[in-house]
Amino acid sequence: MSTHWITTPLTEDVTANLLRGALDLERTARGVLPHRLPARARAQCADPQLAMAESQPSGVRLVFRTRATAVELDTVPTKRVYVGAPPRPDGVYDLLVDGAPTGQATVAGGDTLTIDMATGSFESRPGPAGTVRFDGLPDRLKVVEIWLPHNETTELVALRTDAPIEAVPGDPGRRVWLHHGSSISHGSDAASPTTTWPALAASLGGVELINLGLGGSALLDPFTARTVRDTPADLISLKIGINLVNADLMRLRAFTPAVHGFLDTIRDGHPTTPLLVISPILCPIHEDTPGPSAPDLSSLATGRLRFRAAGDPAERAAGKLTLGVIRDELARVVEQRAAEDPHLHHLDGRALYGESDAAELPLPDGLHPDAATHRRMGERFARLAFGDSGAFGDA
Repeated sequence: MSTHWITTPLTEDVTANLLRGALDLERTARGVLPHRLPARARAQCADPQLAMAESQPSGVRLVFRTRATAVELDTVPTKRVYVGAPPRPDGVYDLLVDGAPTGQATVAGGDTLTIDMATGSFESRPGPAGTVRFDGLPDRLKVVEIWLPHNETTELVALRTDAPIEAVPGDPGRRVWLHHGSSISHGSDAASPTTTWPALAASLGGVELINLGLGGSALLDPFTARTVRDTPADLISLKIGINLVNADLMRLRAFTPAVHGFLDTIRDGHPTTPLLVISPILCPIHEDTPGPSAPDLSSLATGRLRFRAAGDPAERAAGKLTLGVIRDELARVVEQRAAEDPHLHHLDGRALYGESDAAELPLPDGLHPDAATHRRMGERFARLAFGDSGAFGDA
């Protein structure tokens, strides 16, 4: 028996009413591309790493109410291929029904982005759209959420259901949490989009997530600060540090004023919003050794990618940043500012992942946590930040 499909046109207006977690929508020749940075911010930086990261829809989900028992979503994913490395798994789509995990699926095909880590080059090749299908949904009125792959750029082409859908208005009593950080916040090696540590923490904390975790791109960029400033939010957190070391971007002399400027810009739009500054989680290779981080290309032959610290510990005397230096300076800056800003808070990232965790759950590639560590970090952040005595506690 054939399914009688109802197609919902994915125009910008319709998609904007159904999509959460995106800050901009771009009309493409094939559909609509969600972005996590607005067009003005994207225009100010031509870095292909940033373009890749912000277009990967971490935390972005379609949300609608329906009696449908079957849903199909046509998308054009962008698959990443790293030269010399084994194929990456397809991105995962998570299905939630009335907030409960109900299914997972992937989409084959799509565009291909080939990355040569030895040269830093990027090469794109177009490919066909694919379809993700969920069926066997309960035959009742329900809220359906389709979380897009956190690590796979995804153009939305068509949405079909076997019953009408309607947008779900936001809950005015549910707080919005905007979080900015690195690839670890983006989702790195989490198992799926709802199991990145920020998504897990948001679920446990009962808040709506806007995830501005940008892999390789948490670099205190002014356009990111303005994006946070201009985005409505009830709670804000900033995880600062690891990408500055990875990229060997600045010295301590530049870091401290950049942190102040980033916070000043955010406070221009959110003067009293609870604002939590989080220092880096433990990363043994960069605790006392500066960047840059460099891929260990010899590990690719074994099917695994690992990173190493390419800096010299002696260079700390000249102001080169390590995670230890950054943690000390962030704690000092927050303490200084908190004297006049009672809504500014600090969390040592090692409370989320520290030495005992590294002994039990070492970072597989030297930089990024695995799926089990994401879960542990999400649960800990929920307890530390959303608990009664936390920066985001209801009190």
